Amino acid sequence: MPVEFLSDEQAARFGCYADEPSPEQLARFFYLSAADGHLLAARRRPANKLGCAVQLCTLRFLGTFLTDPLRVPAAVVQTLAEQLHLPADALAAYRTRPNTWYDHQARIVAHLGYTPFDGRQAFRLTRWLYAQVLTSTVRPSVLFDLTTAHLVAQRVVLPGVSLLARLIARVRERTGRHLYRQLRTRLNPPQQAALETLLTVPAGERLTHLERLRTPPTRVSAPALAAALRRVDEIRALGVSAVPVADLPEARLARLARHAQVAWAQTLVRMGEERRLATLLVFAQTLERTATDDVLDLFDSLLTSLALRGETKRRRERLRSLKDLDQAALLLQQAVELLLDEAVPAGQVRQQVFDRLGQEPLRAAAATVQELASPPEDPLAEALSGSYATVRRFLPALLAGIAFEGTPTAKPLLEAWAFLQRQEAGGRGRPKWSAAPRTVVPKGWARRVFPAKGAVNPQAYTLCVLERLQQAVRRRDVFVPTSDRHADPRAELLRGAAWEAARDSVARALDRSLNPAVELARLGQLLRTAYAEVGEHLAQKTALQVVEQDGQPVVTLSALPAQDKSDLLAHVRQQLAAALPQVEVAALLREVDAFTGFAAAFTHVADGQPAAADLPLSICAVLLAQACNLGLKTVARADVPALTLARLAWVQQNYLRAETLTAANARLVDAQAGLPLAQAWGGGEVASADGMRFVVPVRTLHAGWNRKYFGSQRGVTYYNFTSDQFTGFHGIVIPGTLRDSLFILAGLLEQQTRLDPKEIMADTHGYSDVVFGLFSLLGYRFSPRLADLADQRFWRLEKADDYGPLNELGRHVVNARLIHDHWDDMLRLAGSLKLGKVKATAVMRTLQRAGSLSGLGRAVAELGRVEKTLYLLAYVQDEAYRRRILVQLNRGEGRHAVARAVFHGKKGELRQRYREGMEDQLGSLGLVVNALVLWNTRYLQHALERWQQTEGVLNPDDVARLSPLLHEHVNMLGRYDFSLPEDIAAGEMRPLRNPASWEERLAEFP
Repeated sequence: MPVEFLSDEQAARFGCYADEPSPEQLARFFYLSAADGHLLAARRRPANKLGCAVQLCTLRFLGTFLTDPLRVPAAVVQTLAEQLHLPADALAAYRTRPNTWYDHQARIVAHLGYTPFDGRQAFRLTRWLYAQVLTSTVRPSVLFDLTTAHLVAQRVVLPGVSLLARLIARVRERTGRHLYRQLRTRLNPPQQAALETLLTVPAGERLTHLERLRTPPTRVSAPALAAALRRVDEIRALGVSAVPVADLPEARLARLARHAQVAWAQTLVRMGEERRLATLLVFAQTLERTATDDVLDLFDSLLTSLALRGETKRRRERLRSLKDLDQAALLLQQAVELLLDEAVPAGQVRQQVFDRLGQEPLRAAAATVQELASPPEDPLAEALSGSYATVRRFLPALLAGIAFEGTPTAKPLLEAWAFLQRQEAGGRGRPKWSAAPRTVVPKGWARRVFPAKGAVNPQAYTLCVLERLQQAVRRRDVFVPTSDRHADPRAELLRGAAWEAARDSVARALDRSLNPAVELARLGQLLRTAYAEVGEHLAQKTALQVVEQDGQPVVTLSALPAQDKSDLLAHVRQQLAAALPQVEVAALLREVDAFTGFAAAFTHVADGQPAAADLPLSICAVLLAQACNLGLKTVARADVPALTLARLAWVQQNYLRAETLTAANARLVDAQAGLPLAQAWGGGEVASADGMRFVVPVRTLHAGWNRKYFGSQRGVTYYNFTSDQFTGFHGIVIPGTLRDSLFILAGLLEQQTRLDPKEIMADTHGYSDVVFGLFSLLGYRFSPRLADLADQRFWRLEKADDYGPLNELGRHVVNARLIHDHWDDMLRLAGSLKLGKVKATAVMRTLQRAGSLSGLGRAVAELGRVEKTLYLLAYVQDEAYRRRILVQLNRGEGRHAVARAVFHGKKGELRQRYREGMEDQLGSLGLVVNALVLWNTRYLQHALERWQQTEGVLNPDDVARLSPLLHEHVNMLGRYDFSLPEDIAAGEMRPLRNPASWEERLAEFP
């Protein structure tokens, strides 16, 4: 039974004094109370009295007794001896009385109310362990620490380390076997045989079925979409989609699926039959959902690509036809001039036009204009008009392979989709095109779809339905139940008895009243106060003006003046930057790991595996290769076992994934939060969100077009969140440049660090009324930097309210009735988001553009208008508030500059084909940037302390304007050396440079 999950350090630390107790610990655990004194008074000999006191406090501090009671720090003995008025050396005689030790231990256990770890306690602990293993996926070493903490909390004397480790290993092994057995028994023989074929290599091929099926599509084309649909059909053909697994622990199933996703087929073949079949079953069901996601992503990308190509072709043809259009228009213009000439008698106009211009040229000119002029229709209709031949290559498979469902608002679209399915099926039940549902066709498509009364253009109708389907899937009005990313977000919301039970606690947690009238009254009062404050100071605010524009009042605001920078601050910045030690980026990573231990957060995908030798070294090398965009060969060293190419490839495959990157990054963020200098920059309550753009020159589904950022290629946006302590605490990979407001809330709700930002800044792209509303409901403050202030509307709740000089500015009235009627649903939505029942991104897609969860989207937008008005009034009134937003956004942009310097390989282009690879590589980039920021902060703090010892204390406002976003002293090029001096590895710091001598050395090189 494997119990190697404990590291040597963890095993050695268990049940003993790892270090001397701190003064706080000595005061808490080693103070002898009156009751303790009564127990010790019965011990007559000094050695027995002091020895019993040592054992008593050891149990209180460690939760167990030492095998040698005298192996305690001298500070412990001295503290207890002073309280007992005994010499510390009296303890030496206690060593010769083992029988007395055990007698004292029994009395101490009874005195402190502890329970020995006997068979009954072992049974209770086993039941607790089963519950932990079934409901979570914590690795064994963490479970060991949790178990220790649980026993201490239950006042149970800790057993030996090997006994506890064996018990945990046995529970995990039995739980795993039980899960495998349950899953296997749910498979019939044909299903088992079908799953086993996944691990075989068909004759004439090189790859197993498993490897072929788990390889996602990368090309955006009609044949690729047809192939992706065939892939879904092949997965369904395994016949295991309907095998029930919902009653089993979701976290355990997810771990099995993750292992099968990255493991070699040979590894799965070597598993026992039960475990192998269980793993393949869970993987096949997970793969069906992800493969369906791939189909829908590919469908969306293909329709977008067809529209772009069609628009490009339309513009090209229009440019070619402009000369003919101009000639025809000029001829018709002459005819109109004759028509409007009052000197020509009305009865002779027609004849004179024909005589002067000719009847046939006029007819030809009119035909040319009709043919070439753009009609008033949806531009997508014209752009997609020539794509039917491409669509036919995948349409039959899409109609048969994906089962769409939708909201009531999507009923016309689903009826049209069902009509196309019946058309494709053929046979006697095939309907006539004249019976096609017409409600789904918008005005922009109507001329093409219905060219004449009673007539239907089948090709245009099909293209129209597909375009409507694409938009509905994006908004989640239409969804696919067997999908992960495109499922129905409404299904996950709290509802029924679950919501009734959670309603009161959710309202308390959000600090909201269940009575909508109370909330509306509060919002009304806030608006009146804010308007009054701005109006009162309007005359004194020279930067703020209300002016007339197109007959309507608008707000204008002067740009913020540059912030004063003293000569002292500039000098200090220069001196501190020059004092930072020069360091290789590889050594920097190793050093940061030495004092944070972030590499320990990287665990094997199969879990429970013994730790590999020198794993932190391999982890740092893989992270560096990913973050610098260099590839593993650049950092590999054949002479170092932990850095061989094969070892690095194995570590990257089995240890680097989203969850381990998140856990490791959290350690860096928490370490930064504990530094005094970082606390001078902020307390972690403020953050900003912004995107970095990366060109992706390889074929992939997960990149989009944007000529402004990617030129003629495609790319992705890494939307990341920066705290006011300069750390990045979350990141999201976005295909192309989708609107930031879809993702901004996800960063706050899904991040897993100890930071708890309550206010977030963003650029204009992160703004929408729905974002303001949801942020308010969840207790966050949204503070964007709006580029179009003059175009913003100011709102009011009550039409009768008088806002003085701003009364006309706030003329737009919020629909308070909508907020009142949907208040309970709004709280339910906020509670579902707060509790993690539903993904924020899916909700935002549904609610944006006044999307509807039975009108909920419009209600949230109405609340957002109130909150946006309160924000705007604060923004125009308070210069310090505007500057705070600007400063925080500049911090995010500064991080991006450092990230660009780190991500220097391969021209700074991201060359990952799959979403998971993009997330892993950009997650590694974020982690390495955080490591650099943490290293800089630590040494800046050290340099600042040295500077202030000689030059005097720096003003706190100037300290707050220092920045760790420096990288000139970090060498990111050349041969990467991961060696670390012993003193640095032990936690000591590198010597700072002498800025003066450094300037002198630079002067030597003109």
